[in-house]
Amino acid sequence: MPVEPPDLNALIGSRICHDLISPLGAIGNGVELIAMSGRADGPEMNLITESVENANARIRFFRVAFGAAYPDQAISTSEVVGTLRDLTKGGRFLVDWQVSGSMQRQEVKLVFLLLQCLESAMPRGGHVAVRHLGQEWALTGEAESLAIKPDLWRLLSSPVAKPHLEAAEVHFALAPLAAAAIDRHLVVESSDRMARVRF
Repeated sequence: MPVEPPDLNALIGSRICHDLISPLGAIGNGVELIAMSGRADGPEMNLITESVENANARIRFFRVAFGAAYPDQAISTSEVVGTLRDLTKGGRFLVDWQVSGSMQRQEVKLVFLLLQCLESAMPRGGHVAVRHLGQEWALTGEAESLAIKPDLWRLLSSPVAKPHLEAAEVHFALAPLAAAAIDRHLVVESSDRMARVRF
């Protein structure tokens, strides 16, 4: 039986995130110690604290979205909810995670990539509900107005499409690959104020 070649892009993502988590954690600990000592208080320290928290949340999110994921790996609801809570804290993009229990990491990886797709379509913010019913996942995003780029969204359900991609749009190319890795097909629906992706 042939051996699947490693996903080098995912391994690179995992390596970068792994190497950045420790120094970011150390910076966060240092900020806490300074705050506890009472030697620094004010808007400057608040800005540093918020920046470190945001960077930590993004690294944890990217580790799942862009990192390696294998069929035997699981991820807990508490880890997912904590990551999403910290990532969206104080922002205009909100995620309502309506899933409980342990989940396959490969499926959550795909969900996180799709969350980025939905966030890209909501430049003024919006709300996404994530549900898992039976074997099907559904992400439903709603906003006052959506900025759907047809070429990018067509890529989700038709990976043979070859639109020009910017670095900030790479998740549109990675999501169909993550779906194929778990033998799933993405189904996309959208209107002026709603976008839904199922798999």
